[in-house]
Amino acid sequence: MGSSLFPALVNETNAVFSHLTRALSQIVVGQPTLVQQLMVALLAGGHVILEGVPGTGKTLTVKALAQLLQAEFRRIQLTPDVLPADILGTTIFDFDSRSFVLKKGPVFTEILLADEINRTPPKTQAALLEAMEEQQVTLDGESLSLPNLFWVIATQNPLEFEGTYPLPEAQLDRFLFKLIVDYPDPQSERQMLLNAQAGLQTKRLDLAQLQPIATVEQVLLARQAIRAIRVSDPLLDYLMALVQHTREHPDLMLGASPRSAVAWLHAGKAHAWLAGRDYVTPDDLKAMAFPLLRHRLILRPEAQLDGLQPDRVIHSLLGQVPVPR
Repeated sequence: MGSSLFPALVNETNAVFSHLTRALSQIVVGQPTLVQQLMVALLAGGHVILEGVPGTGKTLTVKALAQLLQAEFRRIQLTPDVLPADILGTTIFDFDSRSFVLKKGPVFTEILLADEINRTPPKTQAALLEAMEEQQVTLDGESLSLPNLFWVIATQNPLEFEGTYPLPEAQLDRFLFKLIVDYPDPQSERQMLLNAQAGLQTKRLDLAQLQPIATVEQVLLARQAIRAIRVSDPLLDYLMALVQHTREHPDLMLGASPRSAVAWLHAGKAHAWLAGRDYVTPDDLKAMAFPLLRHRLILRPEAQLDGLQPDRVIHSLLGQVPVPR
């Protein structure tokens, strides 16, 4: 391989993350695509939206992953009465020291689960904007850095719209992926029933007993290695053509942003690294297209009336742009 650093990382760190993927797949049965795409997002350093009906294991997945990484984990249950200070923190008066002290909010963590993010008002949703984009929080005029890993995973229910606040485009663009958590296949669901029959209760699963497989330091090391993944000029041109095509598509009112193009490049590199390669292929970029674009593309009203879905547009995009040889 081209990079002298890469073989050692393939033999060590890459093997660790392969083991981590297998371990998480054994806990979250029947969601192999979800697990694989979560690993890509983690290594690319991108925040994630998990969308799925209740009971499909979204919260369990994030909790288990945090434990397997030995990462600090916080969860926020977002409701209409949650305020920005409930997420970021605030200053309170300490009567013992007779001074104001900072009480940090749950955002000061390594992995943050924002449950049902579309149930909290825009003012509270916006409290996460600076944290997600700048990896810092400003309180009382003071900028406070967040942990190096800082990773936000937000969940939302696609079926309930009454009393919800859909995320605006500017905030959606700050999420690397939107992952659809679907029902497991019949064989996997049968295995879940067998596990329940044997006495396994996921609600009472003691995640603290899970043996850690990787560390936060290994994640940060892998992110450094991923930056060195090679992308040829024809691949860069292919990526640019895909992005430009979203901006010219007749069914789309809003295409991919420059931020999403950079994110697509990072995700493609992470996907290649997990596959044990030090170079990106067209298939790496194609594999990342659906989770990366589905929440960024805005359909024209007439396309929505015709029942067109973003995933269908993405599929047509991939078929229309020539693949470099």
